[in-house]
Amino acid sequence: MSRQSVWATKVAALIQSGNSQAALAQIKVAPTIKDVQQLRALLTAAKVLTRHPNIDTATNDQIAALAGSRLHRAP
Repeated sequence: MSRQSVWATKVAALIQSGNSQAALAQIKVAPTIKDVQQLRALLTAAKVLTRHPNIDTATNDQIAALAGSRLHRAP
């Protein structure tokens, strides 16, 4: 069983406290796709995503961005 991400719990606390702008900035620099998925799970369980559609959109966009192939320069 995997541990809960500390990042996800901190960002969820930011959202629940009403500081959604800081949370959006953190979501844009999310460390891994797993962290964003854990954040969505936390927010869904707390029923916060329905009150913050911009957070819902940002997390979906970040999951898509992190799941996509990485562009890199050829040597």
